Amino acid sequence: MNNAEIDAYNYIDQYSELAVIEMYRTGIPASITLAQALHESNVGKSDLATRANNHFGIKCKSYWRGSTYYHEDDDLDESGRLIESCFRSYENAHDSYIDHSNFLKYTENYQNLFSVDVKDYKGWAYGLKTSGYATDVRYSEKLIKYIEKYQLHQYDNAENPYLKLRKIKNLNIK
Repeated sequence: MNNAEIDAYNYIDQYSELAVIEMYRTGIPASITLAQALHESNVGKSDLATRANNHFGIKCKSYWRGSTYYHEDDDLDESGRLIESCFRSYENAHDSYIDHSNFLKYTENYQNLFSVDVKDYKGWAYGLKTSGYATDVRYSEKLIKYIEKYQLHQYDNAENPYLKLRKIKNLNIK
């Protein structure tokens, strides 16, 4: 195993539980969340992830009222020159994961995704691209590659953490 794979597995270990929690809260497959985060944040090592805790490359949008971070991406000025883009900035990675889920759940462009089965990661990957999440024409394939290489689809079958917590509480009551 090379260093990049070790970094990816460490990232997955660190954030998989949060991705599962968000899956049960919002209906977004944990595999998709993890694949997007791995890709968008370069396994947590990108400038955007390390300086702004933005693990999903979510730009500000006109309605964003939180902290911001400017970084060159794919926005051009009227002359066609690359300019800095406004990205959302978060206090911590946890907030980035929650905002990512909320962004997909409550943005009109992505509403059609929620009719796709939570265990259909390919449907979600292609749906994200079709809905305009990324400009990369191979975005869907890249997400699927992450999911299959690191077996991220296993997290789509994880036990509901809320039920697990209830079981623990019930065990302690007796």
